[in-house]
Amino acid sequence: MSDDNTTAPAPQPTSEENRHASWLELFFDLVAVAGVAQIAHLLHGVPDVSDLGLYALLFLAFWTAWICFTLYANVAYENTHVRTVLAAMFGMAVMAAAVAGVHEGDDQHARVFALAYVLIRVLASRAWQHRRQVLVDWPAAQMSLGVIPWIVSLWAHDPTRHWLWALGIALDLYVTFAVSARDIVEHQEARERRDKNRERDDKQSARRDSARRTSLARSQSEHLSERLGLFVIIVLGEGVAQVVAATSDAEWDKKLYMLAVASFFLLATLWALSFGHGYAGVPHLAAGVLPARAALPLHCFVSGCLAALAAALGAAAEHLETLPDATRWLLCSSLAGYFLLSGLAWLGRAERERRWLLSVALPCCVLPLLLAVFGAQVRTVTVVWLLVLITLWPILYERRAATSSKRAIRTGS
Repeated sequence: MSDDNTTAPAPQPTSEENRHASWLELFFDLVAVAGVAQIAHLLHGVPDVSDLGLYALLFLAFWTAWICFTLYANVAYENTHVRTVLAAMFGMAVMAAAVAGVHEGDDQHARVFALAYVLIRVLASRAWQHRRQVLVDWPAAQMSLGVIPWIVSLWAHDPTRHWLWALGIALDLYVTFAVSARDIVEHQEARERRDKNRERDDKQSARRDSARRTSLARSQSEHLSERLGLFVIIVLGEGVAQVVAATSDAEWDKKLYMLAVASFFLLATLWALSFGHGYAGVPHLAAGVLPARAALPLHCFVSGCLAALAAALGAAAEHLETLPDATRWLLCSSLAGYFLLSGLAWLGRAERERRWLLSVALPCCVLPLLLAVFGAQVRTVTVVWLLVLITLWPILYERRAATSSKRAIRTGS
């Protein structure tokens, strides 16, 4: 990877099959650690609907900034401009630092957050223009339509500012699913032909334009899955950090010990489900069954649910008897959302069993919500252990199904 005279260490060998995250990419992901931690803190205490809405909005913005440069480094690889990535890294650090002020309604912090996001998106767009490539998997990474409301928000105030941010995120999603990358290439090449016609007398310029035609680019799947998985590991690590921070300030007694063990088991089970029974950190997703345009938003929403669950676990350590209604709903609904997205990932599989949908996906979505509705008097540690059992069920079901399949093969042979 190079930027003028600056070169970042590149992993060897350079084949896609053996490629892993570079030191620059791992350094870049450290900002994701700080950003997820700051955004998860928005759900501390007893969050209300406005807190949840702001959390979702800021998480989507931060993840979008992260994925733009994750995909850039994925495609550019050894030609990644180090200064460009470091500049984006600094911008994301500024976004993370501004989160607390945004939550408190501070205009200066909100404008800094929005300005940093705009500059990161502009930087990403210029990086792709420099490469003369259009990313098929995520066209929004280089299009400015979703950035326009963020620019307008620099002169707005709450709550109008937040609605403008939401509009920007929505436009990015629209571009991702509705705009064809080939259409973007054709538009770019048409503009280049117009510029070429203006300079037809300049043969050297014409040759340069011909050599720099816009092309399509696709992400390298194995390397991208590793980066996406690392992001989910970061989010699960935030859950551990939340529990550690909450328990370090509390009085250590039997209730706290039991809750700490239950929380660890829940996070460990989610890790096993996301990676042992999933792909790129998304549970029940198989490699190559969904296009990146669908898999990337799925990864974003799964990560958002896990980060919300991490915040709820930290809050649970502060309420060892029973959970406040808002905390219980946050804990249970985030797990239900995780399993709902797991079901959507499962729908992309070529081989699907309706029995799995009824026996696993549906109960895992419904049971946490029932616990949220009727668990007001249930002890905190019991709530967490019940969630552990719900999370274990898909793993046990699949192991049982695999054992039955092996027995059937042996019997048939």
